[in-house]
Amino acid sequence: MSAERLGPFLLRQPPGVFPLGEDALRLAAFATVRRSWKVCDLGTGSGCLLLLLSGRATGLDLYGVELDPTAARAARDNLMENGLGGTVWTGDWNTLPGGTGPFDLVVSNPPYFAQGSGASGGPARMEGRDGLESLCRTAARLTRNGGRFALCHRPERLTDLLCALRVCGLEPKRLQLAAHALDRPPSLVLVEAVRQGRPGLEVLPALYRAGPGGREEGA
Repeated sequence: MSAERLGPFLLRQPPGVFPLGEDALRLAAFATVRRSWKVCDLGTGSGCLLLLLSGRATGLDLYGVELDPTAARAARDNLMENGLGGTVWTGDWNTLPGGTGPFDLVVSNPPYFAQGSGASGGPARMEGRDGLESLCRTAARLTRNGGRFALCHRPERLTDLLCALRVCGLEPKRLQLAAHALDRPPSLVLVEAVRQGRPGLEVLPALYRAGPGGREEGA
């Protein structure tokens, strides 16, 4: 089992669980989060986003949902071992228990590759049959009016992502691109939408690497 220090917390990751990556660090630093918010992570894996967000704001009411039973168990263990209360459901995010939410913030580092795209992301990175709209519908259902949904994705899916968010009642409000270096094209897009928000998108300066503890650094 591998272990990663995330600020004040220790993330343990059993073999076979999707590992912590730079995308999660960037998303955790990008998302808007405030003290005592109710937060849900769709596809939480080992719970890394919940730990990272807890390092930015105290008193969060933490929830997660994860399809893989091993990862869901690891997320529960990570919350408990770090002294954080929380609930992690095992299953598909489309089948969360009735009455779940509403949340102030929903986050997701989802599978990036569309079914039938021919991409080589592997099963863990292939989205479900209903694609991005399924994720956005679930996020919209769980988020309170005025609440936020923040996620990361691949830049080539940006048009699909923005369209899916808006059609589900989640208005894109903040957008940021990230690349590995100044002379490289963007490899990641970060988007935050507001449930029933007014139109108007803020495009932030591009990022070129993730700093220590998930801090973002720009040009």
